[in-house]
Amino acid sequence: MAVSGSDDVGLEVEAPLVVDSVHVDGAVDYRGRSVIRSKSGSWRSAGFIIGVEVAERIAYYGIQTNLISYLTGPLQQTTATAAENVNVWSGTASLLPLFGAFLADSFLGRYRTIILASFVYVLGLGLLTLSAMLPSLTNSECQASDKFKSCSPQLQVILFFISLYLVAIGQGGHKPCVQAFGADQFDEQHPKEYKDRSSFFNWWYFTMCAGCLATLWVLNYIQDNLSWVLGFGIPCVAMIIALLVFLLGTMTYRFNIKQRDKSPFLRIGRVFVVAIRNRGTTPSSPAVKAEYDGILSHRSSEQFKFLNKALLAPEDSIEEESCSLIEVEEAKAVLRLVPIWASTLVYSIVFAQVPTFFTKQGMTMERTIFPGFDIPAASLQTLVTLGIVLFSPIYDRVFVPIARAITGKPSGITMLQRIGTGIFISIFTIVFAALVEMKRLKTAQESGGVDEPNATVPMSIRWLIPQYFLFGVSEVFTMVGLQEFFYDQVPNELRSMGLALYLSIFGVGSFISGFLISVIEKVTGKDGQDSWFANNLNKAHLDYFYWLLAGLSVMGFALFICFAKSYIYNHKGIRRE
Repeated sequence: MAVSGSDDVGLEVEAPLVVDSVHVDGAVDYRGRSVIRSKSGSWRSAGFIIGVEVAERIAYYGIQTNLISYLTGPLQQTTATAAENVNVWSGTASLLPLFGAFLADSFLGRYRTIILASFVYVLGLGLLTLSAMLPSLTNSECQASDKFKSCSPQLQVILFFISLYLVAIGQGGHKPCVQAFGADQFDEQHPKEYKDRSSFFNWWYFTMCAGCLATLWVLNYIQDNLSWVLGFGIPCVAMIIALLVFLLGTMTYRFNIKQRDKSPFLRIGRVFVVAIRNRGTTPSSPAVKAEYDGILSHRSSEQFKFLNKALLAPEDSIEEESCSLIEVEEAKAVLRLVPIWASTLVYSIVFAQVPTFFTKQGMTMERTIFPGFDIPAASLQTLVTLGIVLFSPIYDRVFVPIARAITGKPSGITMLQRIGTGIFISIFTIVFAALVEMKRLKTAQESGGVDEPNATVPMSIRWLIPQYFLFGVSEVFTMVGLQEFFYDQVPNELRSMGLALYLSIFGVGSFISGFLISVIEKVTGKDGQDSWFANNLNKAHLDYFYWLLAGLSVMGFALFICFAKSYIYNHKGIRRE
């Protein structure tokens, strides 16, 4: 047997680096020329890209935050059906980035994928606006109907859902590539830019949420009180602006040079194939065995040892038939992500309740802020954003420096510690939501409005503020932590896919949430009984569902702690200064 030793250099975690202060190694400008550090990338380019993300998120959340109101209002769907449709669409929109990232990392590159996805995005939003303009959805008799059935022509409903899923496809190509492309503007081999990259993830999320906070209140009010046509048209205009802003920054961007001709997906997949093929193989000679053991004892992680078999090849084979140590380590790095990915799914199930049942709770409560003005229930989702906007600067400017002084780590705490803290906070969020729902049901019973589905429960919507705000604080830890973790821990050429994996957590979580709702609806609603998700929320039991999620969250948190303790970080030869 022979051992592949090619491409072994560069695995030392603390290897000293000589950083070119003038040019950026491994990057070119839009014309393919070597880039000058002082005139490209870093915050100069990141400013354009963050602006793009703000506009795109306004477009996306302008649809997503109030979608359940549109489905149960103009489209007259039942609460359970509408919640399932929102979960399926949100899940699809969060899983499609896997396909978009594959296209970007293997074929088109991030820049071209962003432009192509933006055109699809604009098309979907334009058709969505058109579907709301059709006469039947603006017909007063249709809007006045209290029956839970669709009074829209089937063709119109089909156009609506085609448009909705075109938006999901556009988002699938846009979302993973924009953030990865933004982080690419920071040279991780340069000590200052490496630290700036960690701040980039914090300020990326802060700016995105601040922009959404400033606009979604107005947008939700327009949708609920003025016009769904205008409410869908504004996101379309926002997406057009996003595309124009992105193109304006082209001359400042850094474009990474593709390191190898072979697709990273093929390289990593081949490691698993060769390891399985060689599962019963051992080094055939003492010399080869000594070389094999020597490499592994000094340079290979102890986890997933079965993949080390990919380093072996038959003696009569050519060099390319075996895998290099770098390729094996890349495969291990990807495999190590799976337990972390799986253990954060429960957090994403809680996340799926914010635009669905949290909003439906608010629709039944007293929403008058001052005489003549009722706050749209969907606008309360901006309290999540407010929590993020208020806490992000505190985290970056107060918490991180204090933690850095204690731990000596550049980011204060590790990425997994950050993620775990947010999951822990989310447990209290869902517990508080359950307690508030119990009080809402009791208030409805005491006021005699249980049998009136459209009656307003005499309980202020302000009771929902803590659960929204707490979840916003949890996002500062978990969401930003997941973004940085999945960007940092995958091989360099798979960073779009890394961020797509982060997004897929929330896609799968939405599908699981939809599945739970469907099963619980059938089990609790049999024999003509009111289910936990009855159309009349005063007869439903969202509190039971929230307590179930609280229990699942505790179990998920315990699993996350176990997996996080055994996780080995992939440092990729970067000097941590």
